[in-house]
Amino acid sequence: MARMPTIYMPHGGGPWPFVSLGLPAAELAALRGWLEGIAGRLPAKPKAIVCVSAHWEAPQATVQTAPKPPMLFDYYGFPADAYRLSWPAATAPAIAARVRALLEQAGLPSAEDADRGYDHGTFVPLMVAWPGAEVPTLQLSLLSSLDPAAHIALGKALAPLRDEGVLILGSGMSFHNLPAFFGRGPRRPDAALDFDAWLRRTVVLSQVEREAALRTWTEAPGARYAHPREEHLLPLHVVAGAAGADPGRVDFSGTFGGQPISAAWYG
Repeated sequence: MARMPTIYMPHGGGPWPFVSLGLPAAELAALRGWLEGIAGRLPAKPKAIVCVSAHWEAPQATVQTAPKPPMLFDYYGFPADAYRLSWPAATAPAIAARVRALLEQAGLPSAEDADRGYDHGTFVPLMVAWPGAEVPTLQLSLLSSLDPAAHIALGKALAPLRDEGVLILGSGMSFHNLPAFFGRGPRRPDAALDFDAWLRRTVVLSQVEREAALRTWTEAPGARYAHPREEHLLPLHVVAGAAGADPGRVDFSGTFGGQPISAAWYG
C-alpha cells in the first residue's frame, strides 16, 4: 500500500467557500483551487482520513467515534445558508480503534467522544476537497495543554497509519490573528511576512532541525503576532511529527483577508 503524505492545510475563515465574506475573489479562488486538487495528487484514494482540527481541544487526545457525525456549526454571524450545509461523511470504527491503540503503544492517554460533530475546521475544507464525502473521516482533538512537543509526539504515534492507507490532515491557519484580520487591532504586515518566511523555511528542514524549530516556535520572528494563541498552528506540529524523516515542502502560499498563509505537504 502506498504511503500517504501528511498535510497541514489552511481552512480559511468560517464558511468562506459557501457564503460571501467580501474578500478578494482571487485569493479565495487560489485556496479553493488548491483544496480541490488534493485528492487527485494522492498516491491512492485514502482508506480513511484522520483530521486534527484547530477547533477541538481536549485534556487527552480524543477520537471522534459517532458513526455519522453531525455538523457542528461553530461559527456565528453568517447568513442562514451557512447553517444548512451538509457533509455526510461517516467515521471508521476500525480506524478509531487503531488510533487509540497507537496512542496507547506510545504511552499517550486518549479518550473517545461519541457525540462530537464535524467542526468547520474539518467540514469546510473537506467539503471542497471531497464534496461527495466518500472517504471515512474522523477527527482527533488537539491537547488543551497546547504543548508543542506533545503535539509532535502525537504525530509520531500516528505515523504508522500512513502505511495503512490513512491520510493525516492538520487543519489550521498559518496566520491566525483575528483582530488583524478584522481591522480591530494593529496591522503589522512585516511581522506577518516574517513569520510566514520562518514557517516556509521550517517546513523544508530535516526532521531533527524541523522538530527543534517547531518546539521553539515562539522564538520565531512575528510568532505571537501571527498566533496570539497557538491552536491554529499546532496541527502543523502533528503532521510534521507524523512525517518522520520524509521531506517537506510548502505546497501552497497565498493570502486570506490580505494576510499570508501557507500549507505544508510531507512525503
